[in-house]
Amino acid sequence: MASYTDVLQYLSSLDYPAEKDDVVREAEREGAPPDVLRALRALPPVDYANGNQVARSAAIEAAPEVGPSQRAAQAREPHRRVSQHLRRI
Repeated sequence: MASYTDVLQYLSSLDYPAEKDDVVREAEREGAPPDVLRALRALPPVDYANGNQVARSAAIEAAPEVGPSQRAAQAREPHRRVSQHLRRI
């Protein structure tokens, strides 16, 4: 699966604002792998102001290094409004 870094790597020379077709065409020109192209082809058809906006809109995992079991544990943990370092332990 593509990551934010992968997406941004193949769009480094693209001039913004850019349409979806321009984004996909640039990635193809730069030799992006199939998973990156698949994510970019799934983008909504809007104008993108920068690469970060493209990466956030693409169907990719923000943190691919986090495994399914860790994601499940995070989902089960109640969300608290106080930072960890401010809690009494």
